[in-house]
Amino acid sequence: MKAARFSRFGGPEVLEIVELPEPRPGPGQVRVAVRAAGVNASDWKKRQGLMDQQLPQTMGHEAAGVVDELGDGVTDVRVGDRVFGFDTTGAAQAELAVLAWYAPIPPSLDFAAAAALPVAVETAARALDQLGVQSGSTLLVNGASGSIGRAAVQIAVSRGVRVIGTCGPASHDAVRSLGAEPVAYGDGMADRVRAIASVDHALDVAGNGVLPELIELTGDARRVITIADFDGAQQHGVRFSKGDEGRALYSLKLIEPCGWSIPVGKTFPLAEVAEAHRAGESGQVRGKLVILVGDR
Repeated sequence: MKAARFSRFGGPEVLEIVELPEPRPGPGQVRVAVRAAGVNASDWKKRQGLMDQQLPQTMGHEAAGVVDELGDGVTDVRVGDRVFGFDTTGAAQAELAVLAWYAPIPPSLDFAAAAALPVAVETAARALDQLGVQSGSTLLVNGASGSIGRAAVQIAVSRGVRVIGTCGPASHDAVRSLGAEPVAYGDGMADRVRAIASVDHALDVAGNGVLPELIELTGDARRVITIADFDGAQQHGVRFSKGDEGRALYSLKLIEPCGWSIPVGKTFPLAEVAEAHRAGESGQVRGKLVILVGDR
């Protein structure tokens, strides 16, 4: 099968499309013929050598496709079903992928839209649970217009939480449409937030150096979580939330009743995975980047 891989660290040019053996599903897993795979910032961080150090490495943790093989004990889906979820081996940007955590694709979503969801939804749901966000509380999402920020807003609103979302002025209408109250980034952000609400919890998705302001707004570093500022978390005593795909199945199965969505900004064929990385690193594409594979 064809798959994206790199054998040395560096820029997007190190990515290759190579032939690899077909993976087989283990107990409780399914194999899918991949139709779409999400692209995340962690992908280019891996490629740059900022995460795992082993070589070579394959790419991608989230995929949507058609089940073509079942692992032992799988009874909740059948061959031919449309599913999406997590490839915990990081090899989803390929013609075939094994999903350890999966859920049926809601009828309202195509493959690209489904592939945009797993990482964002799992990350947001995990962070909100770690914060202990409950109905009736007020949450500040710093970076509400990105994929994870949008997921956090939608999940929190569905739980009866008042949400304030920081974002650029061009994204205010989009954030407002999700049920949040938009506030502009930049100098004076804390004052603008304070003028409209008292904040119980804060989730930092943007990683733009505002953890001291978030601590000030909530009154306690324990009421703040970041998923994007590891150094700042250590410096200011804030929890840094790490991935835990074990929650993914719970999160994904909630999507259809709540109508959550993440906009797909641009798609690329598997052969152009390097271009997808360039687009992601440039920050010029709004919405999720998705790799399209096979028949759709």
